[in-house]
Amino acid sequence: MNNPITDIIEEKGWCVADGATGSNLFGRGLEAGYPPELWCLERPEEVAWLHREFLQAGADLILTNSFGGNSSRLELHASEQRVGEINFAAAQIARAATKQHLEETGRKTVVGGSIGPTGALFAPMGMLDHEQAFLIFTEQAKALAEGGVEVLWIETMSCIEEVAAASEAAQKTGLPVCATLTFDTAKRSMMGVTPSQFAKFARDIGLNMVGANCGVGP
Repeated sequence: MNNPITDIIEEKGWCVADGATGSNLFGRGLEAGYPPELWCLERPEEVAWLHREFLQAGADLILTNSFGGNSSRLELHASEQRVGEINFAAAQIARAATKQHLEETGRKTVVGGSIGPTGALFAPMGMLDHEQAFLIFTEQAKALAEGGVEVLWIETMSCIEEVAAASEAAQKTGLPVCATLTFDTAKRSMMGVTPSQFAKFARDIGLNMVGANCGVGP
């Protein structure tokens, strides 16, 4: 499987990703508590502006504005029926930005489809099970793939059960898949997973890339 991120690293020795999405959009008028994903439909020019800013700053990889774009999260804003529309638009906006950047600079960059957690807990601590999570993530991953992302980027997870469901859904698209967990100062995720446990798990399920993000740990 061709992995465009690996290609960049092999060529340059590194791959620079973009930065925070929501916090940057706050400066453009996004209100606290409002889902930034809806801006892909309501204010796409602002999402495109942020992608261009990151690309001009030197990012090799930009992530779609779709972190909370699953039905579980969007249900909190009565938008759970718009998963396909939102994620497709998020991918299209990002791809248009990288295409424009390539035309202007000749520099190839990559679009990763951001997939964040559902916000629900798995049984026995919560009500979510693998099949439910798989269906939730399948809907999002399919729309991102159809919109043109080149990699699916599962991020800021805390338990391997959710990574398993998201990864299974993402791998169905045939795209490379990356997954990251968030670790605290005790070197564990919120659900007690250590980096070494996660690395072994990621290898066992065939992830293309694995890492950590958005935490105060390692």
